[in-house]
Amino acid sequence: MKVKILCSAVCCYVLLISQAALCQVKLPLLISDGMVLQRDASVKIWGWATEGEKITINFDGKTYNAATGTDGKWAVTFSELKAGGPYSMDINASNHITLTNILIGDVWVCSGQSNMELPVSRVKYRYPDVIANADNPNIRQFIVPHIYDFKEPKEDFKSGSWVSANPKSVLEFTAVGYFFAKELYEKYHVPIGLINASLGGSPAEAWMSKDALKAFPEYLETAKKFKDSNYINQITEKDKAVSDAWYGRIQQLDNGLAKGQKPWFDVNYEASEWATMNVPGYWADCNLGNVNGVVWFIKEVNVPASMTGQPAKLWLGRIVDGDFTYVNGKLVGSVSYQYPPRIYDIPSDLLKAGKNIIVVRVINNSGRGGFVLDKPYQLSAARQTIDLKGQWQYKLGATMDPLPGKTFIEWQPLGLYNGMIAPLLNYKIKGVIWYQGESNTAKPREYQKLFSALIADWRGKWSQGDFPFLYVQLANFMEVKTQPSESGWAELRDAQLKTLAVPNTAMAVIIDLGEWNDIHPLNKEDVGKRLALAARKMAYGDEKVVYSGPIYQSMKIEGNKIILAFANTGSGLTAKGDGELKCFAIAGADKKFVWAKAKIEYNKVVVWNDQLANPVAVRYAWADNPEGANLYNEEGLPASPFAAGE
Repeated sequence: MKVKILCSAVCCYVLLISQAALCQVKLPLLISDGMVLQRDASVKIWGWATEGEKITINFDGKTYNAATGTDGKWAVTFSELKAGGPYSMDINASNHITLTNILIGDVWVCSGQSNMELPVSRVKYRYPDVIANADNPNIRQFIVPHIYDFKEPKEDFKSGSWVSANPKSVLEFTAVGYFFAKELYEKYHVPIGLINASLGGSPAEAWMSKDALKAFPEYLETAKKFKDSNYINQITEKDKAVSDAWYGRIQQLDNGLAKGQKPWFDVNYEASEWATMNVPGYWADCNLGNVNGVVWFIKEVNVPASMTGQPAKLWLGRIVDGDFTYVNGKLVGSVSYQYPPRIYDIPSDLLKAGKNIIVVRVINNSGRGGFVLDKPYQLSAARQTIDLKGQWQYKLGATMDPLPGKTFIEWQPLGLYNGMIAPLLNYKIKGVIWYQGESNTAKPREYQKLFSALIADWRGKWSQGDFPFLYVQLANFMEVKTQPSESGWAELRDAQLKTLAVPNTAMAVIIDLGEWNDIHPLNKEDVGKRLALAARKMAYGDEKVVYSGPIYQSMKIEGNKIILAFANTGSGLTAKGDGELKCFAIAGADKKFVWAKAKIEYNKVVVWNDQLANPVAVRYAWADNPEGANLYNEEGLPASPFAAGE
């Protein structure tokens, strides 16, 4: 009997504890210590509790009251807040929550694909002084976790916190976003909060709501398919099985790792009979041919005693696709895919005076394998550098059929909007900076409609009117072509240019900041600065700032010449460099474009080709990589590529 009474008492106690926990106020992760609230706006603070729970909030000397509705939600709205802080916030209900270190300033959503996601750590060797001086508690970032959902919009995140910038934490900040925030803070001395909601490889349609996708039936149908969890699981399992089998098979076939013999990375392995090729380079261009699988590379390096006994760095540019890299038989680094730069730390006791052996096991799963050109390949220590470019020995370890491409579920339409944007919509913002488009270059002609719809979608869902939406035009990329030609990247840039028709938008042109051999150019500082110039105009009302390079406005045909007028000419048009304008092409009625001469006259550009009597169309910088494009304004901002008369 006593046991039964004791059990009943325990059960009642547990039930009371559970009910009390259910009554307690829960906050979204955005509403947390260190958050930045939007100044000069009506700011919403919200959360969840059981129906009828009464909540009192004390903030900045004012008291706000709320009660939970039947949906389990509550919210209060702060009147317009002035920049400043730090502040504390007390939330009282059946539980008590105190939030600390709150700032009031400007909140910017940083979104897009990998060039927005790319963290400062990826460019740390380019900006060591910036990182060393990044101790600024007034610049903060909230990283939105990578999550997708095709069934319904999420209300909160599973993880995330506000982090202030310092030399350690800034390495995780979006590089473009940090330079953008740094520039604005230095100009206005107002706290800046960055909400980093970006994901590498993501196309625009992944960031759009179900409502917006109704105008794009193909994408909406795809989203409906991925609403089925079984469908997703089947794809995931199949992709994993194919990948595991491919990489498992390569481990079995690789002669360089064959059982019963010395591995090819062993310092005592004899490789004198191996063939040679130039590094950087691709083995498809040598006797090996265009094969996929594993190829091993070896190079002997003579290291002076002055470079030993201390940490060193091995720079191996970029490798297509994955690599395992050894120095004197020890693994010093490995990267599984082609995009990150290979910069490996070598322990102080590994290098020795005299002969050292560097071995790179390259796994190439499709396309042309090898070492990307025009990247650093060197060994450095004690302020000395050994150039590693030139002849390397190589040998095929295993041949494989190309690895089938996987289905990137997280990139499918709707998923990222539901998972990464929907939980932000209650949070008041200043505006959005956006760097995306590379993943839509296969269908560039739909991008203007798609991107314009995305902007309208976000503005409608945020219910803040036409907040500033600032975006980056695609950089110059891929090999330079010597003749005028068609280009998916140029078409997408043109779609981005035409999106300027959407009110309160601005575009940072960066066709001079890219790298022909890298879809992730390292110069993120100037990208951030150009976005900040756009923000000064669109978000901060600076009517005097020249925030953009020349933007094509109109054309007029006079005889065999086309006369072009531009907006955003600033103090005047100029030809950067040697004074001769480049990258203009014109065409007659047959639309066959040929290179043209061009000159600046009375702040306009006159374009012609002596062999073309009746031009009807003109293009500027119309290429994947418009190297040499040099029309700028006097403020040093490049003109956007464009096409007219087509």
